[in-house]
Amino acid sequence: MNTPTHTAQELADRFGLQVHGDPSVAIHGVATLAHAGPGQLTFLANPRYRAQLADSHASIVVLRAEDAEAAPGTALVAKDPYTAFARIGALFESVPLREPGIHPSAVIDPSAQVAASAHIGPFVSIGARSVVGENCIVGAGSSIGEDCTLDASCELIARVTLVTRVKLGKRVRIHPGAVLGADGFGLAMDGGHWIKVPQLGGVRIGDDCEIGANTCVDRGALEDTVLEEDVRLDNLVQIAHNVHIGAHSAIAGSTGIAGSAKIGRYCLLGGAVGVVGHLEICDRVVVTGRSVVRNSITEPGEYSSGTPLTDNRTWRKNAARFKQLDTLARRVLAVSKEKE
Repeated sequence: MNTPTHTAQELADRFGLQVHGDPSVAIHGVATLAHAGPGQLTFLANPRYRAQLADSHASIVVLRAEDAEAAPGTALVAKDPYTAFARIGALFESVPLREPGIHPSAVIDPSAQVAASAHIGPFVSIGARSVVGENCIVGAGSSIGEDCTLDASCELIARVTLVTRVKLGKRVRIHPGAVLGADGFGLAMDGGHWIKVPQLGGVRIGDDCEIGANTCVDRGALEDTVLEEDVRLDNLVQIAHNVHIGAHSAIAGSTGIAGSAKIGRYCLLGGAVGVVGHLEICDRVVVTGRSVVRNSITEPGEYSSGTPLTDNRTWRKNAARFKQLDTLARRVLAVSKEKE
């Protein structure tokens, strides 16, 4: 396989960047600022790494205008260096060729519809009345249950499970081990025993969404669980039944969102965040890692909960004092009333 090469000027023209230095310098790969060498491109987006710039051996650095003079070689000036780097880096990503066709080991229900341009890999199962659209890729070991729909250019990388009533928009990408459309956690107590509440809804995924490895999106109890367009879920995320996530939101790994919660558009949830069920988070909210959202959020902004890491002895002392906060607050209130 021939490695592609690109000059600084070619990249500038293609991605709307400005060249600072020699426009004929060529690169054949990308790397980090600290480890890039001749023939490679890197980027500087975080000011904390600015000290590494002078010692970089990269042939091209993507950076902001204010850092261009400090670049040791040729620079590509971008308003957002990280986004520009991501687009350039994609030029060097090796994507396996998936020819259209159905592998002989695949099992497809007679009532299912599979586009002639789709690729169906080995040991794939497709259930009754399901539809696989144009240019879709269904990777090895994936299982598509009954009444599922994949719109054009979706990709189930490998071992993805769509249980039932899952509808994917265009260009949805799902990583290995993800499960969409499994039963939601619906239970009712009757006479000391749990009764399972039927999960009669489905899952609807908008265009251009991406779902990480081993992430679960449960189907709704009565209505659908919904991810609007361009939602990005990391690995090991749990989305419970009837959750609604607004467009362009991103959720980091090990986050759990309980049933019927509604997340707005352009929201960012850090790793291991917990969201209680039946609440709403408005648009453009950032929740930092390991926070627990117990009440609805009605104003955009950044929110955090939990305690910072300390040595164990200090933490134990503070934990004991947390239990006394209510008593202390009542005492302060009583003293203030006495002074009045």
